[in-house]
Amino acid sequence: MDQVDAVVIGAGAVGLAVARALAQAGMETVVAEAQTAIGQGVSSRNSEVIHAGLYYTPGSFKAQLCVRGKELLYALCASHGVDYRNCGKLVVAQDDGEMAALRGLQDKATANGVPVQWLDAAQAKALEPQLQCDGALLSPTTGIVDSHGFMLALQGDLERAGGMVALGSAVDSAVLSRTGPHVLRMADGGELAARVVVNSTSLHACALARRFEGLAPSLVPRETFAKGSYYALTQRSPFSRLIYPAPADAWLGVHLTLDLGGQAKFGPDLEWLAAATPEEIDYTVELRRADGFYAEVRRYWPGLPDGALAPSYSGVRPKIYGPGEKAPDFRIDGPALHGIPGLVNLFGIESPGLTSALAIAEHVAGLLNA
Repeated sequence: MDQVDAVVIGAGAVGLAVARALAQAGMETVVAEAQTAIGQGVSSRNSEVIHAGLYYTPGSFKAQLCVRGKELLYALCASHGVDYRNCGKLVVAQDDGEMAALRGLQDKATANGVPVQWLDAAQAKALEPQLQCDGALLSPTTGIVDSHGFMLALQGDLERAGGMVALGSAVDSAVLSRTGPHVLRMADGGELAARVVVNSTSLHACALARRFEGLAPSLVPRETFAKGSYYALTQRSPFSRLIYPAPADAWLGVHLTLDLGGQAKFGPDLEWLAAATPEEIDYTVELRRADGFYAEVRRYWPGLPDGALAPSYSGVRPKIYGPGEKAPDFRIDGPALHGIPGLVNLFGIESPGLTSALAIAEHVAGLLNA
């Protein structure tokens, strides 16, 4: 049986970042990816936003890792030639209740060390003439990134450090050990031993962890899936920054984001799915769901023309909570929690997972003393 120092399961942005960190620490590292290319799951179905860190509870993983990850991500993009733009974002309020929500957001941002600037209606309109609002928060460190370019840069660094990505290599289960190497059982019948195993399989993470012999079932959360559909603006965008409504609960509302070509898209919405497994998910974007977008968007952009939204794509968030429940923090379950040397399970790594990827990798490497 082949043996390596570390196996990271899942070649999305977070998995590749973790593998890169382990390889750069001198560990012989393999990324086992079930698909035939990197980043085919959650990492290729998101807004590609570099989040500033406004929304997250001070002191939480999401707050700390987003802020640190943003810094690392901008630096890597600059050093590796990954396409990005530090375009900034306006979070806008339309009434007194939303203005109060913005004040709360301003307090969170300050506690998280994230720069924001309060704008009145006239100041916001001076920046974005098509915008309608009573007030806004400007987040100057929000940006957008070519997520696939980012993942290719991570893969390049991993390989330069002696690691490798094994495509078409699905992990079926594992036998965990407290004394020797863990043994991964591959879907093709093969086996691979490793001292370190990191489960970074996103939508599949909970189901895979339940197939880890030696891990108590009580340590694996129950997964739920929430779909978000995006709709593209079929004309030139009048905005140069991202526009988000004031947040409500765990959902950030129908927001306007831009891609690196300047194309505007709206979304994602929030649709809790009945699917029990990722294989049951239908990623079809239904035209009729756009109907609800028009009223939401016209609250901050009254000039949105009828019929200007076209179905674009959808993504699914790997939730570890259900409708009406408070959104939990990232779950980064290391040996201190479950007592199994060399094992880290990553659960519920949804937004801001892409922004946080390099900081998550730093944290995981620290847990493993890599």
